[in-house]
Amino acid sequence: MLLKTSLRSFFAHKGRMLLSLIAVVLSVAFVSGTLVFSNTATSTFDKLFASTASDLSVGPAKPEFGFDPRGKTLTVPVDSVGKVAAIPGVKSVIGQVSVQNATLADAATNKAVGPTSGAPTIVGNWADTPRNAVEITSGHAPQGADQVVIDADTAKKAKLGLGGRLRVITADKHDFTIVGIATFKTTNPGAALAFLSTETAQSVLLGQTAYTSVEAFGDGSRSDEQLKSAALAGLGAGVQAKTAAEQKEENSDSVGSFLDFLKYAMLGFAGISLLVGGFLIINTFSMLVAQRTREIGLLRAVGGSRKQVNRSVLVEALLLGTLGSTVGIGAGLGLAVGLIQLMNAAGMHLDAGDLKVGADVFVAGYAVGIVITVLAAWIPARRAGRIAPIAALRDHGTPAEARSNTVRAVIGLVLTAGGGGLLVLASGAEKMITGGRYFGLGVLLTLVGFVVLGPLLATTVVRVLGALLPTVFGPSGTLAQRNAMRNPRRTGATAAALMIGLALVIGASVFTSSMIKSTNEQLDRSVGADYIVQAGRNGVSPEIVDAVRRTSGIDHVIEQKSLPAYFTTPDGKTSEQDVSAVSARFTEDFRLPVKEGGADSLKQGALAVGEDFAKDRGLKVGDSIKIDYGHGRVQSLPVGVIMTKGNSFFDGSTFAPLDAVATAVPAADLPVDAVLFGKAAAGADVAGTLTALEDSLKEYPQANVRDQAGYKKLVQEQINGLLNMILGLLFLAIVVAVLGVVNTLALSVVERTREIGLLRAIGLSRRQLRRMIRLESMVIALFGAVLGTVLGLAWGVTGQRVLRTQGLESLSIPVTTLLLTLAASVVIGLLAALIPAFRAGRMNVLAAIATD
Repeated sequence: MLLKTSLRSFFAHKGRMLLSLIAVVLSVAFVSGTLVFSNTATSTFDKLFASTASDLSVGPAKPEFGFDPRGKTLTVPVDSVGKVAAIPGVKSVIGQVSVQNATLADAATNKAVGPTSGAPTIVGNWADTPRNAVEITSGHAPQGADQVVIDADTAKKAKLGLGGRLRVITADKHDFTIVGIATFKTTNPGAALAFLSTETAQSVLLGQTAYTSVEAFGDGSRSDEQLKSAALAGLGAGVQAKTAAEQKEENSDSVGSFLDFLKYAMLGFAGISLLVGGFLIINTFSMLVAQRTREIGLLRAVGGSRKQVNRSVLVEALLLGTLGSTVGIGAGLGLAVGLIQLMNAAGMHLDAGDLKVGADVFVAGYAVGIVITVLAAWIPARRAGRIAPIAALRDHGTPAEARSNTVRAVIGLVLTAGGGGLLVLASGAEKMITGGRYFGLGVLLTLVGFVVLGPLLATTVVRVLGALLPTVFGPSGTLAQRNAMRNPRRTGATAAALMIGLALVIGASVFTSSMIKSTNEQLDRSVGADYIVQAGRNGVSPEIVDAVRRTSGIDHVIEQKSLPAYFTTPDGKTSEQDVSAVSARFTEDFRLPVKEGGADSLKQGALAVGEDFAKDRGLKVGDSIKIDYGHGRVQSLPVGVIMTKGNSFFDGSTFAPLDAVATAVPAADLPVDAVLFGKAAAGADVAGTLTALEDSLKEYPQANVRDQAGYKKLVQEQINGLLNMILGLLFLAIVVAVLGVVNTLALSVVERTREIGLLRAIGLSRRQLRRMIRLESMVIALFGAVLGTVLGLAWGVTGQRVLRTQGLESLSIPVTTLLLTLAASVVIGLLAALIPAFRAGRMNVLAAIATD
């Protein structure tokens, strides 16, 4: 009987359940879609790495610092091929040349081609192996010194085809004719590939007859581990060997870190949408319980127990959660396809026809949808169970519970005050880790506190927000204001859903706005150079440096090279550090944030170290640090400057004069510049010199030059890109919150059917009625926006204070964003009221009055 009653009630109110169902569907779709996408991407790359890895890969031993500090490509001798081929169990051997320090360009336009994101450009030799990642689908393999094969994706993006000319830029420029187009057999991880003949690759890319690795394929008689042991024993020191499994794991880790970040970020925002959806479900069931007071009272009167009534409501929630989860998982498949298409547009090609839907997708989807729905319905279910049989004789529900409001007020104030106190402690914390802990807990407590206090704040705040409504809109405004105040619990729960989404939007906006302001101020304060020249992962070559130096209007340039090294401090501790070796005039164009010492000491051969590093090692000005650059290059330099932390341009850096470093590391072994800075000559036109610099660097497509304004714009674009991604993910939570407003209004219209009929009977026009509902919706949305603004500002300001020692030193309140958010809340209220207002206006007056 309980199940039958629940089913009848559920299907009798299916229209009222629809928007709650949509909220569950959206939330589950986000979770299941993220898991399907992650599983599909991981599986695709696992297949790629497993199908292309050789049984044994022999390469140069890992250098002392993880890579060669001289910036040169490490190789193995050509005779390694013969030695590996002689190992018992080896069937075939391929000598491979592969580098990632080359730039590809269209020879006709000298415009760089290839990925613009983090994916690499890989240039090597073409070699037929049993497990090639690509196959030539057009043309043929490179056979001469002027021939090249490129991958199909790069060719398509750059509009290059057979017979076209491709430029490969290393230390020199080399033009080749495209004779082949290669297509990935499984997926392209986003890289750009170019293949030369082996002899040409060795000459152009390595400058010597050698290989970067030797790839061996076994005959099956010996395991990969046995082949590895034999190779290490036969080749001696200077090489390392990896089995197919080790190669796959290494490659999977490099891609997996990005996929994991994307996965957990999306799941986090899915959790936010679930939280927002929970308020929608609570509201829905609360209103349904209120509307069914007489029905529930009758059930109690004919013998139904509290537990049975409670279970009846929870069974309805279970049905809603199950149905929503089922539809949500299906919608998640569509979302996964959309994410795959998005990744494909970004250059990472995945097959949408090979979705991996594992058991974890169904477990997570149903667990999330059902558990959240049942939990959200538990509070209204308990309330339903407490309805006395005598309530069946009343027209309305049980009277308000004053004691409940008192308890709510006490709990809400305690939580809010505690959370606010933690935010204050976080703002004043000296250490970021301590402040971060206070901040996280403070955010949680203030959020819960505002949710609990929402119904109590509703009456007061709505009265203020709607103060002008009676004056401006007459009876419609008066009724709208009173309707929003009539049921504070419902208004508070509806506004809470919007509050969460908008608080996160405003908090993120304050954070990113402060980041932009801090970076710009630090740039103005610290960087006196007029131009910044960069050349991506390949660094700024000497040819680019010479081109900049020869440009008219340039007074001097500052080179900055990055060298890995081991630091041994007076306390006996040794740690790996990067040394930024800079030109002698560095302190003329850069104003170091000096805590101790003098910046000019860099010109005398001293080091500039960070405050945290000095504190951890007990360093003071004058102490000597032993620096080991590897390959027997060792020197000791004194500490001349200890830099104050909190400047993103210098934090974590150790600066050393390039002249001093050059006494330990020969010029031929120094890496190319990581970045180059230029200073305009006195009296020179800064803008005109920028144009001249751009003209000078046209021959070098890998290089780009910006003035300070251009660099600020670049930083702002990057930060705004992060903000837009966050806002895009938060959009789901906003949508669910809007659905909550729509649902609340729709159910309240049903709940007030008789009241609406009476208002129409005494003269309220349809237009006035619709206006009343629209205004009510606007006030509720504005109430949520006000609460969200207060919370978002508190979180954003505290977050900036917590990170003030990490470069986020300046607070910026995005006033425009705040005003747009408040305006958007009004628009949200208007849009949310369209359908409920339309339905209310269509009601038959007599039928509405006769409603029981």
